[in-house]
Amino acid sequence: MRADRTARTAGAERLRAVHPMLWAAFASLAVGAVLCVLGWYGVSGERFAERQLPYLASCTVPGAALIVAGTLLLTHGRSVLAAARVEELYGLLVSTQPPPPPERAHPTADGTPLMIPGGTLWHRADCPLVAGKPEAVPADATVLSAQALAPCPICEPTRPPDPTTPTPEH
Repeated sequence: MRADRTARTAGAERLRAVHPMLWAAFASLAVGAVLCVLGWYGVSGERFAERQLPYLASCTVPGAALIVAGTLLLTHGRSVLAAARVEELYGLLVSTQPPPPPERAHPTADGTPLMIPGGTLWHRADCPLVAGKPEAVPADATVLSAQALAPCPICEPTRPPDPTTPTPEH
């Protein structure tokens, strides 16, 4: 249990650490794009190459470097974010707690027919269609007497005696 919490908190801390990196990447990309546009605008207004060099040196080259740096930060930040998400999912899927003890699927061992709520068939307790299903409940006698459920074609249960009909006494 403690290991699960540790894995989850480590994943959450990594996610928090990645967000500043992503913000820095987006800021670097934006500033680089602005510098490149300013450099292009300055270079385009000058006719001679010696007057264009200051714009290239002060705007375009640093702008291009910031775009490359922003791309690298964004790529790294997204891969760290994906790794943190995978770790968090792994922590959620793999539990260190022992599985709960298996519950007895059917409390009826006396031959009471079973049904799945919303189903159309009634079954014996040893039927493979209801074996291990905790949602299987004893079939209601009124439902069986109204023949709202059909007998299972696999386990072929025998119809229990109807409690509303009187039994002949000898």
